[in-house]
Order: sequence, then C-alpha cells, then structure tokens
Amino acid sequence: MTPKRIGILGGMGPEATVLLMQRLIAATPARDDADHIPLLVDMNPQVPSRIARLIEGRGEDPGPVLAEMARRLEAGGATALAMPCNTAHHYAPEIRAAVEVPFIDMVALSVARAAEWLGPGGKLGLLGSPALRRIGLFDRACAEAGLTLLHPQDEDALLAAIRAIKARGPDENSRTALRAASADLARRGATLQLVACTEFSLIAGALAPEAEGIDTLDLLVEAIRDAALGAPNQEDGTAA
Repeated sequence: MTPKRIGILGGMGPEATVLLMQRLIAATPARDDADHIPLLVDMNPQVPSRIARLIEGRGEDPGPVLAEMARRLEAGGATALAMPCNTAHHYAPEIRAAVEVPFIDMVALSVARAAEWLGPGGKLGLLGSPALRRIGLFDRACAEAGLTLLHPQDEDALLAAIRAIKARGPDENSRTALRAASADLARRGATLQLVACTEFSLIAGALAPEAEGIDTLDLLVEAIRDAALGAPNQEDGTAA
C-alpha cells in the first residue's frame, strides 16, 4: 500500500518543523525510500507572530494566513493536515473551515493521552508558551477530560527561552529555564507534564528528574504515521 500524502503547516518555527520530519522518518517502518510517508510541507516562517497577537495584542491575525496555507496543501494533494505548533492550534477552527480534509489536532491527542495516564482528577503540568494560558487552549480540553491543569509560575522565563531558541537554537540557558519550570510544576503536584511548545521539543530531555514528560510533537508524529499508513484514527485527533 502506498502511504497517503500528508500536508504540514510549518515554519513555526522552522527547526521544530524539521524535527517533526526527522521523528516521522524514524517512526516509520520502512525498508526503502518508497515506504516512507510523502509530505507536502509549507515551511512558512512569515506566519504572523502568535506571541505578538495573543500575548502582546498587536500584529496581523495568523488565522487567514494559516487557512490559505491549508488550502494550498489540500490543492496539492494532501489527504490530511498537521501543524507542529501548539499555540497556533488556537486557529484550528479557521483551518478546518478552509478545507475538506481532516486536521490532526495535537492538543486533543495530548490531553487524551494524559487523561489515559492520570485518570479523572489527575494533575497535569503544561510547559509551553504563556499564550496557551491566556487563550485557555489546553485548559478547556483538560476541563472536559476531568484533569486539573497547572501552568508554570515564571512565565517570563519560559517566554524568554522560547525566543532564544527561535533566535539561536537550543542552549544551556533555555534548558535551565525549562528544568526550573518543570521542577516548579512537580513541586505543586504535577509530575506528569506536557511538552507543549515545539521549541521545547528540541530540549525535551531537560525536564526535572522527578517529572515524566509527554512530548506533544511525538503524539503528532504517531498520528501522522497512522493517518498515512491507514491505521485507525485516534478518536478525537483527526476529526475534520
């Protein structure tokens, strides 16, 4: 069976998009080139800043740009779409409205996996952009799943780490900031933590020793592989 073609809304940031492709190649059972999953990747670093729009209240709306990217990918033959940026999932409704093909939702996949792990009433820590708290993206999904979501207290340090990784790549300062945030969440009872920023996926090994992490990028990789190879869809990640 020929794998189905998957469209990637990328560039947010570029290194995280490349990391997604590397992990997908590693996760795909292949004996030769033809066994790998065909991708259409719109690597668009010019998507308007989600940080500027959602945290600072300025700048262009990313929604129409993401919707247009989705339309181009669908026109190019993509049978499903994925986006390796947690914060940009705030614009998932615009993406879904623009196309007929399914959109693989990494937020839904991640919360579903955490709920399986923790059970009702469990505490889950979130390591991501401060924008996620402001828009309540994971908070709503966790509330529906019966989970208590905790955010790090030092959001400024995490935002600085995200900006540093975008500008210069992973460094020891960004690892230190992520480890401190992870330790803070663990002390407050959330030892299971979502790595919910794809910049942090580049340094996911920097979590506090007492924490266990679920990298949202890994779950997206699994869902892309299953969508392309014909495995059953996750119950809530690929709804169009």
